Amino acid sequence: MMEFTHDEKMLILIYQTGTRKDLIKTLEQMKAQLDNDETELKEMSESLLLKLNKMSDKEFDSLCFYPDF
Repeated sequence: MMEFTHDEKMLILIYQTGTRKDLIKTLEQMKAQLDNDETELKEMSESLLLKLNKMSDKEFDSLCFYPDF
């Protein structure tokens, strides 16, 4: 099972549009719009994209990113 950092989970919650593939596309679009000084967000996005590309749609669909209150 893929492990996500707290910040990566927050990015998923912000940019999730439905499917894993849609999320990857949306994150790539967001990353392309980052300024040069936004290195931390760029690195976090790249790390998240690597993880998302390594997993299957089935694995992604089985994950729950919402906080457990």
